[in-house]
Amino acid sequence: MRILRCLTENGLTVHVTEGEMGSYHLLSGNPYDGFKATQSHVHVARILAPVEPVMIWCIGLNYRRHAEETGAKIPEQPVVFAKGPNTVQHPGGAIELPRHLASDQVDYECELAVVIGKACKNVAPEHALDYVLGYTCANDVSARDWQIKRGGSQWSRGKTFDTFAPLGPALVTPEDIPDPNALRIQTRLNGEVVQDSNTSDMIFDVRQIISFLSGSTTLLPGTVILTGTPEGVGMARTPPRWLAPGDEVSIEIEKIGTLTNPVVLEGAAQ
Repeated sequence: MRILRCLTENGLTVHVTEGEMGSYHLLSGNPYDGFKATQSHVHVARILAPVEPVMIWCIGLNYRRHAEETGAKIPEQPVVFAKGPNTVQHPGGAIELPRHLASDQVDYECELAVVIGKACKNVAPEHALDYVLGYTCANDVSARDWQIKRGGSQWSRGKTFDTFAPLGPALVTPEDIPDPNALRIQTRLNGEVVQDSNTSDMIFDVRQIISFLSGSTTLLPGTVILTGTPEGVGMARTPPRWLAPGDEVSIEIEKIGTLTNPVVLEGAAQ
């Protein structure tokens, strides 16, 4: 099932599924106890991020070719950092380039996002997918100067500015994605393909990531996991290719759809 979280014309936040001819059908229930399709049609004013995360865990250096392009050693264990809920941006919402803590080195990163649906702890890899609510597209936007040079030896400062985690457009449930490590994943910058890979290139697959993150740690329902980005990031290009006002970034993942966001300066009118 493809589940969208939307704002209706009368200001209500609802979950819907797509019908024929661009129509939307209201879903009853909730993401964690289950949905039931209804025959009620909904007029959608705006598509929202498909989940409101309680926590966002992120995995760095998790594609082999990305590690190679950055000259990094293949990690022996997953590289973990976090983003706050403040970073979430909706489909179509603007990625804001920081001006107060200014950065001129803001980068795109297409990622498969995994949403946890049931609390889990110390999960074995072979059972890890049993706890997945669904999958969506993510953009792990990164201010490379704050991540690498000015962040006090940790990555989070460069990863946690407002709007630095666009999510969407839909949450696709596991029955439609039986193998999350067999999906084509792309980034298009102003229509040009700049990242083009497959989630099969992950160093640690989705099962291993969930198992590792749940070690001695409870993953609550609504936890979002960003699983790493493939090769082609702006930082690794010659010359580097940074996001600029007026750009448009699209993340596309097979079976999920396309997440598109414009780029503006912090505080600019949208």
